[in-house]
Amino acid sequence: MIRQRMRIRFGKQDDLRWIGHRDLLRVLERLLRRARLKLSMTEGFHPKPRLSFPLALAVGISADEEVMELELAEAMEPDQLLAVLNEHTVPGLTFHSVEKAVIGEKKAQVESVVFEIPVPVADQPRVRAAIADFLAAESHLVEREKRAEPVDIRRDVMRLELGDEGLEMQLRTARDASVRPREVLAVLGLAELEHDGYLLRRSTVNLTNEKVTP
Repeated sequence: MIRQRMRIRFGKQDDLRWIGHRDLLRVLERLLRRARLKLSMTEGFHPKPRLSFPLALAVGISADEEVMELELAEAMEPDQLLAVLNEHTVPGLTFHSVEKAVIGEKKAQVESVVFEIPVPVADQPRVRAAIADFLAAESHLVEREKRAEPVDIRRDVMRLELGDEGLEMQLRTARDASVRPREVLAVLGLAELEHDGYLLRRSTVNLTNEKVTP
């Protein structure tokens, strides 16, 4: 039996940023049915396509890049699968690339992600000072609901820059990492940016030891 694992990068934007991860799975499952692809399915009474995501995205955040892995039960070239997915997609969902994942390797794991958001010019001097203070600190503790101990988010902020295009943050996402982009915004005094109409988006997903076949 043929089992071919594909690593797919796609964008989720516009109104689709308001749906949760489970709803996104339903959208993708319907898309795959429309495309009439031969899929590798899970076992049991209610088989599902073997579809996995290394990192879910919070509701309300736009994504230039998300990653998923899909197992096919037929031989197909990456460019062929990419064309089929985009032919049957829905508004707000765009497929950018497809690669054959190495057979036998672990599923994709995310090492870090990059988020971006515009910052009003009037706020930029204050934000630059807040960035300098945050990066100079050895730790920064934040409180979370339903958690007894505060969380140190400083160690997982790999990069924090304010440029002409706005704020850019690279956050570590290893298993023991826990920083959230909206926590960083709050630390910088930018918690209300999204409420004011500025779009937070995930622009890049960096995978750990990424290996694909030619």
